[in-house]
Amino acid sequence: QVHLVQSTGGPVQAGESMKLSCRATGYGNKFYCMAWFRQAEGKEREVVATIDTDGKIYYVDSVKGRFTVSRDYSKTTLYLEMDGLKPEDTGMYYCAASSSACDASDWRVWGHGTQVTVSS
Repeated sequence: QVHLVQSTGGPVQAGESMKLSCRATGYGNKFYCMAWFRQAEGKEREVVATIDTDGKIYYVDSVKGRFTVSRDYSKTTLYLEMDGLKPEDTGMYYCAASSSACDASDWRVWGHGTQVTVSS
């Protein structure tokens, strides 16, 4: 069975950077689309960034120019480089994987979540 293992997060100061990783373990882990979601307390989960095997990337407007999503296929790992962090970036970050297109909303495997807390 495939699992998505996320790196740890933690508290950071506004303006600083943090890099999250999400490693797929087990067989059958070559997903067409992988994504990062986040959910703040009391709010709904939102898509932060997606990337497919063709290199097509999507970012939510609020993180454009600050976040970079990438995949290392040799390590079967998804990354999210977060620069210029803001307090509004605070939330639980989840990675997810889909065997179909990124806009299909068919997220079959989820990571356990990484808490990111940005202080001003």
